[in-house]
Amino acid sequence: MGTSPSTGLRKGIVVNIEATLRSVAAAIEAAEMMSGQEVHSVWTGIGGSHIDGINSRGVVAVTGKNKETREIDEEDLRRVLEAARAVVIPMDRQVLEVIPQSYIVDDHKGIPDPLNMIGVRLEAEVHIITCSVTSAQNLIKCVNRAGFRVNDLVLHSLAAGRASVTPEEKAMGVALIDLGGGTTEVMVYSQGAPYSTTTIPAGGSQVTSDISILKNIAFETAEKIKLEAGCCWGDLLEGDDDIIVPGVGGRPPLPIPRSEILRITRPRMEEIFTMVKEKLDKLSLSRPLGGGIVLTGGGAQLLGAVELASHIFKLPVRIGNPLAVGGLVDEYRSPAYATAVGLVLEGNDREGNRGSEWSGEHLRDKGKGSILKRLKSWLQNEFF
Repeated sequence: MGTSPSTGLRKGIVVNIEATLRSVAAAIEAAEMMSGQEVHSVWTGIGGSHIDGINSRGVVAVTGKNKETREIDEEDLRRVLEAARAVVIPMDRQVLEVIPQSYIVDDHKGIPDPLNMIGVRLEAEVHIITCSVTSAQNLIKCVNRAGFRVNDLVLHSLAAGRASVTPEEKAMGVALIDLGGGTTEVMVYSQGAPYSTTTIPAGGSQVTSDISILKNIAFETAEKIKLEAGCCWGDLLEGDDDIIVPGVGGRPPLPIPRSEILRITRPRMEEIFTMVKEKLDKLSLSRPLGGGIVLTGGGAQLLGAVELASHIFKLPVRIGNPLAVGGLVDEYRSPAYATAVGLVLEGNDREGNRGSEWSGEHLRDKGKGSILKRLKSWLQNEFF
């Protein structure tokens, strides 16, 4: 793993290409040195206020290979998803993800996978995530100029959900709140699939900015204070010790009571959670969020975030630590790394689905040549 300060992004959008590519290169170089592996391509997360999500439905007639039985095959699934994604979007936006929610075969609803079922009419309910074309292109340009190829763009909250939300929670209905630096991204799962994607234009950097402005200290110093002594729930505040802030320009050090930090951080966190709650209240969900709330992102590490969220949402809340996938478990088992771990898992899944022919019809039709080719390539990479 490797980390580097993100200096060229603001609210999830590239505002300085040179600074962003330096951050990308530095983080990947650190990961390369630790792993002893050379990186050529990456799975890149994308987020920000330009992200939007809509629900759509597509309908097709089942053709199938067997005309008599009308058996649904992969071509029918491809056609119905294409029909569902045929929505009108502005010229400056592009489709980022098309995620199936459920299928309807004739009059039978709620089918998760209709492959090989028999029917005449196939419908698909999908969640479509769109993003700004220029924001996506600028992000890809930064990664390319840093010397790496982008395999694909993956939504931050989708990756975080892949790493930290369980299938049981998704089935019961759950809201993932990714508390980032400049934005807070919300992904709502209903009946096992994404139902709503929302972005709130406020995040952890607003909390830091409040401390910096109200106490007249540097932003970097305020960030350090927030991480080390920040709290947004009074019952967790043990004592009222002073935090010593180093003076600027030869001035003497400044003591700040922890209770003052609490009075600054809590209103901003309350505002963020209240904005999210207003978005959730507007959703017409078929059932309540039985899985509650999962908090990820760096902002979830703020002391008292779970208690404050429970107070506002009136739902069970937990921290979304990413799943243990081996390696430096103690290092990445933090909500701040949920998106990064999710990108690894999502990238692995997509490589398996589109890059290999190791299962099903594809294996029988053209597997031999593909397997031999991959085996030859692997032997060359490992031993020659």
